[in-house]
Amino acid sequence: MVENRKIIHIDMDAFFASVEQRDHPEYQGKPVIVGGQPDKRGVVAACSYEARQFGIHSAMPSSTAYRLCPSAIIIQPRIDIYRQVSTEIQSIFKRYTDLVEPLSLDEAYLDVTESTEFQGSATLIARSIKKTIKEETDLTASAGVSYNKFLAKIASDMDKPDGLYLITPEQGEKFVEQLVVRKIHGIGKATEAKMKALGISLGSDLKRWNENSLIKEFGKAGRYYYQIARGIDHRPVKNNRIRKSIGSETTF
Repeated sequence: MVENRKIIHIDMDAFFASVEQRDHPEYQGKPVIVGGQPDKRGVVAACSYEARQFGIHSAMPSSTAYRLCPSAIIIQPRIDIYRQVSTEIQSIFKRYTDLVEPLSLDEAYLDVTESTEFQGSATLIARSIKKTIKEETDLTASAGVSYNKFLAKIASDMDKPDGLYLITPEQGEKFVEQLVVRKIHGIGKATEAKMKALGISLGSDLKRWNENSLIKEFGKAGRYYYQIARGIDHRPVKNNRIRKSIGSETTF
């Protein structure tokens, strides 16, 4: 049975780099890398969309990023500033619901199932949140709206930057069928390789397996994969969750 929850996942667009471009107008429209220096074994913590066009991504060695784009502007992270802006954004979330689960400085889940704002429309609430973030911080965010955390998070990545994407309960199962398995939360490179060896590349392949067979191959995670393949994710939004450490955040 499909749940009747209303979950929003908000993901700030290139957060660290966008803060730097906001605070330094001369950086706007230019490839910006936030991270360590290339000559000191630094790592890319975040990069602007202009930098991503050169193939640069977070967790990449800064030396590699510099080779890909010698004209990139490399900036040391200002964690205190990012924390401050993140706190401002979290306060915006709490105007709409008390059920806010921050994942890191730049993303969070919101459960707006019981909200009466905008006649309870999660899509209109998400649009209002994005508008308020832009007005108060001059930054953009992408939003995913769905009936569970898994699909809301996937949705927020579907229309970046500054997008809003909705996956309804009627669309959920079919949507997952078309997903490559590496997009499924909890499936890393090793599990993806094992699944491919078993002929599982898409959600539709995963859906063909019964629960017992998946448990036999993947242990307890098999039950989770069985449910996810059907668009089911019962995990609640936890407002007492401690977000990731700065070490995790700076490499996203």
